[in-house]
Amino acid sequence: MRYLLVIPSIDIKNGKTVRVVQGIPELDCKEYGSDPVEMAKIWRAENAKMLHVVDHDGAEDYSHKNFKIIEQICSSVVIPIEFAGGIRNFDDTKAIMDTGICRLAVGTMPISNPTEFNKVLEYYGPTKIVISLDIIDNELVIKGRRIKTGINCKDFVVKMAEMGIERFIVTDVLRNGVLGGPNLQLSLDIAKITGKKVTHSGGIRNKDELMDAQKLLPSGIDSVIVGRALYENKFPCQKLWRVAESGIFN
Repeated sequence: MRYLLVIPSIDIKNGKTVRVVQGIPELDCKEYGSDPVEMAKIWRAENAKMLHVVDHDGAEDYSHKNFKIIEQICSSVVIPIEFAGGIRNFDDTKAIMDTGICRLAVGTMPISNPTEFNKVLEYYGPTKIVISLDIIDNELVIKGRRIKTGINCKDFVVKMAEMGIERFIVTDVLRNGVLGGPNLQLSLDIAKITGKKVTHSGGIRNKDELMDAQKLLPSGIDSVIVGRALYENKFPCQKLWRVAESGIFN
C-alpha cells in the first residue's frame, strides 16, 4: 500500500522562520522559532521524510542572502530538501543546487525567462526541476505571488507537461496559511489534465483533511506540503508521520 508523503514547510525571511498567509510573510512569529536550521532538525526528529524550504527574500527581492542557511539545512539533516524562491536563470539554479538541495521548484522562470528555463530543464532534468503553481482563481501569479500573469493555470500545465515536466506543486494562494481547508479539487484537476504527479500545498488543517488527500493517491496526488497546521499543533505529529511512513517523493 502506498501512503501520502507529508512535507513540512519552512518559510524563511531575513534569516528567520516565518508564517505565511496567502503568500505574505508575517515576521512576528516567535512561537515558530527563529532559526530555520534548528527547525529543520526538529522536523527531522519528528520523522519527516522531506522538507520544503521557501526563500521569501529570493522570491520578493531577488536576494540570495539566505543561501548559506539553505546549505546549513542541507548539511544538518539527512533527508531531501526541496527549495523554492527567487531562482530566475541558469546561474541562480547552479548556485542553489550547489547548496545540496535535491529538488528545485520554479514558478516565475518558466514564464518570465523561458529560454533560461529550457536550459535549466535540459541540464538538470525533470527529477530535479519541478513546477510550482501559485494560483488565484485559475490565474497564475509569480514573483512572490505579487504579479498576475493573465495565464490560465490549466493551459500552462499542459504546455509544461509536453516539455517533459513530471511534477507540479499546486497552491491555491487564497487558501494558503489561513487554515481554511484545502482546495483539493484544483490539485485533482491539474493531475487529471496532465497525467503527472502533483504535490498539494496549502489549507490542510487536520488529520481528516490529510486522509481526504490520501484518497486521491490513485489520481496522482502523492504528497502534501503542510505549514501552519503543523506549527500550531493542529494534529498529533507522531500519528501524522506514521501515516506518511511509506511515502515516496520522486
